[in-house]
Amino acid sequence: MKDMGKLLKQAQEMQSRMGDMQARLEQMQMRGVSGGGMVAITLNGKNMIQKVEIAPSLLQPGEVEILEDLIAAAHNDAKSRLDAKVQEEMSKLTGGLALPPGFKLPF
Repeated sequence: MKDMGKLLKQAQEMQSRMGDMQARLEQMQMRGVSGGGMVAITLNGKNMIQKVEIAPSLLQPGEVEILEDLIAAAHNDAKSRLDAKVQEEMSKLTGGLALPPGFKLPF
């Protein structure tokens, strides 16, 4: 039973560290760009868009489709950067513990 108590204590410590990490991630911001920097989107750690920047030269009536594509690409860039950062932080938290496929923490 000693091992079970130790395991429970480790689980509680990991849960506490997970809460701390989630708070840090919520404060994090990740910027994604497209079109050579003509469009930029900033996401917070909860994948919510915080800021959209668009170069004035893209604000032309005939450029709507291009602008839409660049916005989507900038969002995807920011999302992939954010996902990589979350994975990096999780790796630090779990000490490289391999989790089963599809097991996602903290979200």
